[in-house]
Formats: sequence, C-alpha cells, structure tokens
Amino acid sequence: MVAKRAAAQAGRVPAIAAAHLRAEADPYHPVTNPGGFLNLGTAENRLGWDLLAGRVTAPRRLTPADVRYGPLHGTHKLREATAAQLSRLLGTAVDADELVVVSGASAALDIAASVLCDPGDAVVVPAPYYGALEVLLTVRSGARLLPAPMRTADGFRLDPAVVAETVVAARRRGETVRALVLTSPDNPTGRVHPAADLRELLAVAARLDLDVVADEIYAGSVFGPAPFTSVLDGGPRVHVVWGFAKDFGLPGLKVGALCSRDPEVLAAARALAYFAPVSSDTQALLAGLLADGDWVRGYLDASRARLAAAYRGVTAALADAGVPHLPASAGFSVWLDLRAWLAEPGPPGEHELWQRILDSARVNILPGSAFGSPEPGWFRLCFATDAALVREAVRRLGAVPR
Repeated sequence: MVAKRAAAQAGRVPAIAAAHLRAEADPYHPVTNPGGFLNLGTAENRLGWDLLAGRVTAPRRLTPADVRYGPLHGTHKLREATAAQLSRLLGTAVDADELVVVSGASAALDIAASVLCDPGDAVVVPAPYYGALEVLLTVRSGARLLPAPMRTADGFRLDPAVVAETVVAARRRGETVRALVLTSPDNPTGRVHPAADLRELLAVAARLDLDVVADEIYAGSVFGPAPFTSVLDGGPRVHVVWGFAKDFGLPGLKVGALCSRDPEVLAAARALAYFAPVSSDTQALLAGLLADGDWVRGYLDASRARLAAAYRGVTAALADAGVPHLPASAGFSVWLDLRAWLAEPGPPGEHELWQRILDSARVNILPGSAFGSPEPGWFRLCFATDAALVREAVRRLGAVPR
C-alpha cells in the first residue's frame, strides 16, 4: 500500500501528458495513416532538427571526468557555458555559481516551489497558465496554486492589479501566500509581457512580500516585434527558470536550470538537486554545444525565423477556416477562441468540445481548463511542426460543426 501523497501524485497525470500519449500512439501520415491523430497539443519545436543533428549526433571525445560522479547541481563546465548563454539571452550578467542545473525546467520549478513554500502555503499564478504548473508547484512541495484570473476582455494581458487583489483577498481569508510564479514569454497565449507590466508586477511582489519565480524558457523563441525583458535583475527574491527544451528544441534531454541570487535559496536548491541530476554525458554534450558562440547565434536566428514563418502559416490557415485567436509573439502556440463552438456554456461544454475535436476530428489541441483559463472555450494549438500537418489539422478543426 502506497503513501497518501504518492497515491495523490499518481492520480494527477496532467491532461497535457495523457492527450499527448494518445495522439503519439496513432500519428497521422498523409499516405500510410490519413485517419491518424494530428498532435498540435504538445509544445515542442520540431522545426530545427536539421540544424541540430550535426552537433547532437557527431562523434565526440569524452574524458574520464565525463563519466564520473560530479556536482549534482551541474558540472562547472556546463554551468559556466549556460551562464554565458543566459547572460546574452537575458541581457544581464549571470554567474555560474548562480545556477543549479537539474533534469529539466520542470524539475527546476518543482525545486523552486519546494524551497520557497511550506505545505499549505499558496503560490499565486496569473491565469491562464502553463498547465503542468498545477502538478509541478504543488505535489511535492505541498503548496497550493492560487489562480489570479486575467480578464478575457483584455486578451488575458498580464494585470499586476489583479495579482495584488488575489493575494490580498487570500490573506484576508487567512491563507499564507508565499510566492508568485509566471511564464514569460507567456504560455499558453504566446504573449511577450511589456517591460512596464513586468516592472509593476515586481513592485506588487515586493510590496506584498512575495518571492517571484519566472519561467523564461521561451526567452530565445521570440519571433515577433515585441522585445523580451527578463525579470532577473528585479532583486534578490527574483528567481528565473530556463532550459534547453524550447529554444534548443531538445526536450528529451531533460536539462534545465534555476538561476537565483539568494544564497539560501541556492544552498537549498543544490541540496534538492540530489534527486534530479543530469547525466554527466549529457552535460558534456550541451557544454560543447554552447561553446561555439557563433553557431549558437546562427542557430537561434534561424530558429526564430522558422518560428515566424510557421506562425504566419498557422494564422493564415486559421483565417481561412474562420477560427479566431489572440495574436502571439513568442513560443510555439496560439490561443484559440472556440467559444462559438460550445454546445453548452461552461466547463461541461468545453469538455464536450475537446472530446469532439479529439475523437471526431482526430486533432489534439488542449482545452483552456488544462491551463486554468478563467473562461471556457479557449484552446491551445501548437504550431512548431511540419506546415502541411498544421494546415490539415486546422482544416479538420474548421470543419467541426458549431
């Protein structure tokens, strides 16, 4: 018989994961499986393998140190290379000793919540939010996710006043709100938060005595005109998460980093890294990848150009299909407005539509409920894959009866 916490964790498989596995088990192919699933529910960048393959698959020379025990929070070589990359990417100097490298950004978020929160504490998160945060921030830490619902009428724009109101109301109810977590650029909407909004949000966090954890994993995947602004320089209680899954299209390698300038947070995070280390071989591979600065710059430029082209393609297909959406400037997804397709209002109508799209159209996109959307009828569609597959999926989506 397993412990209660383990049983609870086993019963909380994110909808993102379940839908992904179903779609990947029976994938569409225009010739061999035309009735298969089109998986536009998973935020992977599948546009750049030809740019990466030569670097990732090339023979390389390992040293004895590359297969021995090393620092469980990341080798100095990889932390140094990652710090240099983040310094360029985030626009502020990052030191290797400010980084804790672990097995993915998900692990970094889990560690951040476990370091900052006691069981029962609340973490306020602007909604809609990255769907896996519900599990990552709460299951092991014992904390509770507190949504701050952004307004549909404002296109879900980040509103620091709503965050403040949510925290104040929770504290009046006797709740302990410990931290603020946001994704920047935003997932699922693909919005790049304006610098002024981020400054105001940091001021709210300081006034309300909150630590801030910013998941900036899409920082290098901004393809629109809006400039990205990191919050890393927002003070010692601001902590940033980044990883190789999105900007470098390497989610299967499971390598992420927590960046903090708080010595106590770093010490605790290094201790928890014992449970989420990265293989020394993978660290050697990525350190070598980052060592060639010219290649990294060229790769990221090409990746952003391909994302921009893919975004133009999906928005044109959506326009042809009569499917409305919010504009996006970063990441791999667009936030679709399918409220007109709901057979009935509210969450039951959204769930029914999701199942209809998945079962009948054989298209995997994810409903707003998986992202804590304040209003039913919004769906996330990921477009960073083969353009023909995206067009076919949008065609099927447009054919779903209203």
